[in-house]
Amino acid sequence: MGKAWAQEATAFSAAEKYDMRLDRGDISRAERRLTGRIWRTPVVRSEHLDELAGARLWLKAENLQRGGSFKVRGALLAVEQLAAAGSRGVIAQSTGNHAIAVSLAAREYRLPAILVLPSDAAPIKIQRIRENGAEVTLAGIVLADRVAMVEKLRNVHGYDVVDPYENPHVVAGQGTATAELLGETSARGVALDAVVVPIGGGSAIAGACLAARGHGVAVVGAEPETVPAFTAALRERQPVTVAAGHTIADGLRPERIGALPFRLAQQSVAEVVTVKEAAIAEALCAAFLDARLVIEPAAATALAAALSHAAGFGRDVGVLLSGGNVEPGLVASLLTGRADDSRRVL
Repeated sequence: MGKAWAQEATAFSAAEKYDMRLDRGDISRAERRLTGRIWRTPVVRSEHLDELAGARLWLKAENLQRGGSFKVRGALLAVEQLAAAGSRGVIAQSTGNHAIAVSLAAREYRLPAILVLPSDAAPIKIQRIRENGAEVTLAGIVLADRVAMVEKLRNVHGYDVVDPYENPHVVAGQGTATAELLGETSARGVALDAVVVPIGGGSAIAGACLAARGHGVAVVGAEPETVPAFTAALRERQPVTVAAGHTIADGLRPERIGALPFRLAQQSVAEVVTVKEAAIAEALCAAFLDARLVIEPAAATALAAALSHAAGFGRDVGVLLSGGNVEPGLVASLLTGRADDSRRVL
């Protein structure tokens, strides 16, 4: 994809051995490498959501991104580096969006790809992967099952693994979404007081922490109350596996935070909000009805945290709406339930 990008990729390869050396400069390099390869998604406002939150919310609509989520940012950088090194193919495990992003990136570099998803993965996400010409393998419902399957497939095929949490290209790429949000609000004369980011395996929160360095903005994480992996890691001062309960936020189901994201974020995160399932569902409906945005429950988790806590974060609060790959039936059922409860006339 060009000599300059290859040089940037070589610079990043050193960071794989020294993960703590990732800094704000890596986000800037990632932005340059992604120029012209991703869509610059809009920052959306809603007066009604502002009223509910008690603050001005600035919504980074990554649900409108290529592949339906911000994950394409990191996947493109990681697969680019592997392709430049002569990769025969790629393998990745994911609850969905990272897998979609890797399949899209692999298609661009004409590499075969195998994506490992949980056995109860959302059909819409499986469909998106197959549309990109990649193979889907289902493996259990917990992270350990998927990781074991990735290792088995790697040994069989000799493909390279694109880890969704530990790869520094992925982390830096994800951080460019927050960097764009900060840049776009600054261009409007607004200095954000905080940015709220959903937490699954941790690449988004780690990237956000890197992007926010030097900006005086607090980084707030949001995770489902039923899968408090980052909250538990902060308490234990290291990643731990939690007993994951059911959550509609399938993108935030990893029951263990990645080691690299934890190291990058543990000292930088201002607060972590755990969100109840009902609040996630309500935020998804609010995004649709008040901002005209179709978002998935993972993104709604960040919005829910902002709606309930933004007044305590400051006057201007950014929210990373991480993706929009949601089952139409889920959206319909949540909206119908909201109408039936007479909370809003549709």
